[in-house]
Amino acid sequence: MAAKRLHDGSENEEDRRDEKRMHRLPSFSTVIKEAVMMKQVHNVFMLLEPLLRRVVQEELQAGLVRSPRYIERSSPETSPPPPSSPRATWRLAFLNPPQLPIFTGSKIEDANGNPLQVILVDADTGSPCQNVPQFLRVEVVPIFGDFPHDGREECGSAAEFARGVVKERAGKRPLLTGEVALTMRDGRATVGELQFTDNSSWLRCRKFRIGARVVPGSGYDGPRVAEAMTEAFNVRDHRGELYRKHYPPALGDDVWRLEKIGKEGAFHKKLTQSGVRTVQEFLQMLVVKPDVLRMIMGDGMTDRMWEATTKHARQCEAGDRVYAYTAGQTGGVGGATVYVNSICQLVKIELAGVECVPQHLNRAQKAYVHQLLLEAFEQRASLQEADILLHASHSSNDLPLLQNAAPAVPPPLPATPLWFQGTPDIDFQIIDDLANQGNFGFKMFDE
Repeated sequence: MAAKRLHDGSENEEDRRDEKRMHRLPSFSTVIKEAVMMKQVHNVFMLLEPLLRRVVQEELQAGLVRSPRYIERSSPETSPPPPSSPRATWRLAFLNPPQLPIFTGSKIEDANGNPLQVILVDADTGSPCQNVPQFLRVEVVPIFGDFPHDGREECGSAAEFARGVVKERAGKRPLLTGEVALTMRDGRATVGELQFTDNSSWLRCRKFRIGARVVPGSGYDGPRVAEAMTEAFNVRDHRGELYRKHYPPALGDDVWRLEKIGKEGAFHKKLTQSGVRTVQEFLQMLVVKPDVLRMIMGDGMTDRMWEATTKHARQCEAGDRVYAYTAGQTGGVGGATVYVNSICQLVKIELAGVECVPQHLNRAQKAYVHQLLLEAFEQRASLQEADILLHASHSSNDLPLLQNAAPAVPPPLPATPLWFQGTPDIDFQIIDDLANQGNFGFKMFDE
């Protein structure tokens, strides 16, 4: 009996061992799931590895560039600054700031469209120096947009300025190319060609500055000349220049050059379908039929967007060409002529051959003039240029009243003037309100 219990006990112990062994061995499905999961994790690491390497490399590079030991090693010709750097007697400065926006590969010009100029000024007064060295060797360099980091606009020493110079990314061309080495004579040097080869999106601050300094080791041994730096700015990829907005816009620009109107976007398509293809046509409708233009844009354009777009459009120069429309030449009532500029703003009124001031017109006359403006807008393709000179000088960029052959497509006007239909008092009140607001260009009148 005891032997039987002993035998049963050994069998139970073997069964328990087999069960434990089976529990320890994973199933085939578990093995497959774990293998798939490991493969996915491996793929994620393979995708993240280049990004992590680049981030680490950029951070190390930025830290090394700011390290004094790195500056001493990479620029052996630049001697370490003395314990107390002498105060600068002169200072380099850019005559005008660069024109924005700046795109890679595009020529950098100043705000007036001229080449950048570096001048030598007095460090205390900022006035151009009179007694200057015979010549100075000057170089133009890219600077971090957030340099100096303490908010100062000047550096205390040449070594400190060198810490702000940006090095190009590995495998890339020098950040600034062109005439980066200048010879300053009589306190002035012109930068003929200058362009960025890389955008600024890879920097932590996302911005560059342009700096100018006396070339270290160039042989100049006079008083210290402080470095020049522009304001910080973004450098965009050259592909964005195709969609660049113009400041100010020109009459012949496509309408999508205006703010808040994207090329091939919803607003652009709506305007094109209504015959508004250029900035000039946009302004013409804005002057004569602002409500119709606002309806074309639709509810998708908020009031703030509308204000930004119209404000940008009004920066356009209308030019000094004047066009005349006489009532009766297209079926209207005779005896009156209105003169408008290239965007249909009222310039001059003649009633029965007598020049009139809009503010002195009565209600019926104001309504009549408004009707003439509407007719002139509808017939702008056939208006003749008048021999009238405005105070502004002629511009070579002036365009005819109708830029394109296809005009906007508003509903046709009735043959009977509007003020003879329905309630004239209400119509006159509307005209008075619009005239007071200057919506018909009355304030453009030359007395």
